Amino acid sequence: MLIIAAVLLVLVLAVGGFVAATWAPERTVADLQRRWAPSPSTFLDVAGMKVHLRDEGPRDDARPIVLLHGTGSSLHAWEGWAQVLKSKRRVISFDLPGFGLTGPSLDGIYTVDNDVRVTMAVLDKLGIERCVLGGNSLGGAVSWRMALAHPARVEKLILVDAGGYPAHSTSIPIGFRLARMPVVNWLLQQTLPRSLVVQGMRNVFGDPRRVTPEMVDRAIELTQPAGNRRPLIGRFRQPQQSGFLTERSRELTLPTLVMWGGRDRLIPPDDAERFHRDIAGSQLVVFDDLGHAPEEEDPARTVKAVQQFLGLE
Repeated sequence: MLIIAAVLLVLVLAVGGFVAATWAPERTVADLQRRWAPSPSTFLDVAGMKVHLRDEGPRDDARPIVLLHGTGSSLHAWEGWAQVLKSKRRVISFDLPGFGLTGPSLDGIYTVDNDVRVTMAVLDKLGIERCVLGGNSLGGAVSWRMALAHPARVEKLILVDAGGYPAHSTSIPIGFRLARMPVVNWLLQQTLPRSLVVQGMRNVFGDPRRVTPEMVDRAIELTQPAGNRRPLIGRFRQPQQSGFLTERSRELTLPTLVMWGGRDRLIPPDDAERFHRDIAGSQLVVFDDLGHAPEEEDPARTVKAVQQFLGLE
């Protein structure tokens, strides 16, 4: 019994030490706004949330470019593209529910279908009848689900390492795996080890050296707004809903750019080939040296493919 008690004591001390060393309490949006929501950031009242949004470029653009980020990310992932595109086109990006400074949804529902509804609500609130819709990873899945559900609202698609087909990752960040584990995922709601964030970001980049300290700071701080960690973990734990998407992808007929990182291990490049086959007339561009988030890893090079696709060169 003494041995068992000693082992339990060691475990308790170890867990306590880990929590103390990595403690990352929730923070208010107001506390984070100065650094992560400077102008042109605004907050739009949508579905009971204050959606963190950026709306840049010419307001007379009848077909704005709307960009949706991936899991665990934020509108900041598109800053490089927006800086280039906004000189000729209106560019809109926003934090999806449960991410960034938008925070959790009132109903606690975090599915692709709900993200489509929120995206529609944002477009309606801004008076946008039709747009070019693009997204990375989760944002890509939301984009083409929306194009299927509301074809009159989407003129063109830009799919960047998009989700939607059955998962077959060759490498998954440790944090993603831990988020699916009971008890451990509870600890992750209270703590945020910087090493875990660094490992996750390096895992999804084609060249880990491109991960900057500011990117890591941003990922950590934008996970801290009140209520954000619970929906993030909830998204990881929910069953995949890819069947509907897989069966209907061939129904997409609108002009589509499929962009992929050749070193994407989270959603491997064979999914890019599949999107290209399934969406008649689509264009495929693969950057052999980039990973899962090419728009962030090398925005200057990847945005050129977008400019060519939209005839902006």
